[in-house]
Amino acid sequence: MARALINAPARARRGSVIEIKTLISHIMETGFRYTQTGQAVPRDIVTDFTATYNGEEVFRARLYPAIAANPFISFHTLATESGTIELKWTGDNGFSATEQVRITVE
Repeated sequence: MARALINAPARARRGSVIEIKTLISHIMETGFRYTQTGQAVPRDIVTDFTATYNGEEVFRARLYPAIAANPFISFHTLATESGTIELKWTGDNGFSATEQVRITVE
């Protein structure tokens, strides 16, 4: 299971722009390397990232083998109402991780 770090404000003023930062722990094997015996190391990357705010998609990214291990993603959204921001990563070999953070809008 991957470990995700999320930096998001717990409180925000209605109508303000907020920044969400996240880093997920994942090895991100490109599939382009070979072992000492010449066998290809199978690809194992995070391929998609989606962020929703109270169920509405606010950010999406498609990731490719050139992305670094432990991908860091930062994006902005508008604080409209109190609720939940859900972050979801999916990838090769059935990889899936979901995390949620609550935000209170005043």
